[in-house]
Amino acid sequence: MAFDEGLAERIRDRLGADPAITEKRMFGGLAFLCRGNMAVGVHGGELIVRVGPDGADAALARPGARVFDMTSRPMRDWIMVDSSALAEDAVLSDWIEEGHAFAASLPPK
Repeated sequence: MAFDEGLAERIRDRLGADPAITEKRMFGGLAFLCRGNMAVGVHGGELIVRVGPDGADAALARPGARVFDMTSRPMRDWIMVDSSALAEDAVLSDWIEEGHAFAASLPPK
C-alpha cells in the first residue's frame, strides 16, 4: 500500500532536523522513529501515533482516532488518526508531539 507523501512531508517539517529521528518503511507505510522507537507513521492517508498505555484513553476520545489494528490484534498503545482530522497543522503537530514525547521516554534501541 502506498502512503501519503504529503502527510509524510508535513511530519518531516514538524520533526525538523532532530538527529534522534530516523525514517523506516514499516506496516506498508513510513515510520518515524526516535532513537529506534516508533513515534509516528503514515499508513495510506492515516497517521499512526504511539501514545503508550497511559495516553490511549485520552487519545481515543479525540476526533478521527481509533485503535491501531491491521492484523486483527489491536494495539491499544497505538492510535490511527483519519486524514480528515489532520487538516489543521496545529492538530497534526499535537499528535506528532505526543508520539515523539512517548517514544523519547523509552530506552534507545
